[in-house]
Amino acid sequence: MTTEERVDRLVRDADPGRLGVIGDLGEVKQDLLEGIMSESMFDRVVEVPRRRLRVRRFASAVAAAAVLVSVVPVSIVLRGQAEDGGLAPIATPDAQLVYSPQVMAAAEGNPRLLINRSGWKVISLSTFDDEYGTIAFRRGGRELEMTWYSAAGYEDRHADRLNVSPAKSVQVDGWPGDRFEYFSGDFSVLLRPRDGMFVEMITSGNWSVKDLDRVLADFVRVDARTWLAALPAEMVVPVRERAVRVLADVPLPPGFDVAALEDIGVSDSYQFGVGVTSRVGCGWIAEWQRARAGGDEAAVRRAADALRGSHGWRVLRDLDRVGDWSEVFWEYADEVAAGTVRAGYVPALGCR
Repeated sequence: MTTEERVDRLVRDADPGRLGVIGDLGEVKQDLLEGIMSESMFDRVVEVPRRRLRVRRFASAVAAAAVLVSVVPVSIVLRGQAEDGGLAPIATPDAQLVYSPQVMAAAEGNPRLLINRSGWKVISLSTFDDEYGTIAFRRGGRELEMTWYSAAGYEDRHADRLNVSPAKSVQVDGWPGDRFEYFSGDFSVLLRPRDGMFVEMITSGNWSVKDLDRVLADFVRVDARTWLAALPAEMVVPVRERAVRVLADVPLPPGFDVAALEDIGVSDSYQFGVGVTSRVGCGWIAEWQRARAGGDEAAVRRAADALRGSHGWRVLRDLDRVGDWSEVFWEYADEVAAGTVRAGYVPALGCR
């Protein structure tokens, strides 16, 4: 598979960790469903996936539900009991945790909807700001991905969904919307614009209308601190602490600033690893180009050796088990180590 084919595969994938809206469907059904659920076939290739790739590689600083001013360990107290016990699994925030103003502002700006029933947990958070974001929930074999967008795109998306099925009116904690059905067990729910945004929920797994209606009835809107407290522990570990672990066996290019990783703003381990290795790889390629242009053969060899050795980096080996990022990274790294570099490495690796 060529690099371009791998990049195209990344574009088609909704989630590098295989946690996207399609779940365990086969490849044919996956491609068909993704085509149906995009605004158009052109948008599927260009507009929506490009945003997702940006999210996977280097979301903005305010996107992190991870940036803490303090390094107080996360302490989440769950109130949930047995499913029929009448108590909810909403997290009780730890009053001692101090979040950065950017994170609090972004939390205030997103829908802050949680499923108020035992057994549901947050499994991924792709980005985190007041204009775009994706959070995914899982319980057993069912998943529900919720994405919020700027209200400006609502009419086009709603019209697109009407091409698939008639709209059925629903409400989510008093927020009106419409339900659409694609295949048996595959649904989309569009919540109408409110506070400058609209929300789309997409199911994967074996769902029925009854299942979906029950879960929609269990959604509640919470305050920002409660929403942050519901995130898994890995999503609220300070960026610097996470970077130390990821970079433990990774050689850094000259002038690499670990503190600058604060603006990656990713959430789960896959996305964070992609963001960090993107910076490192781009730094080594830039150093290789600088050294080669200046006739510094020793520096050229150091950069080539570092990129060649990326096959042994633990973070890339781990990422390779769940997504295609490592394969793309290694192909460009190997080309540079062999003495050539294509201009395509800039968008492919997310270089600035």
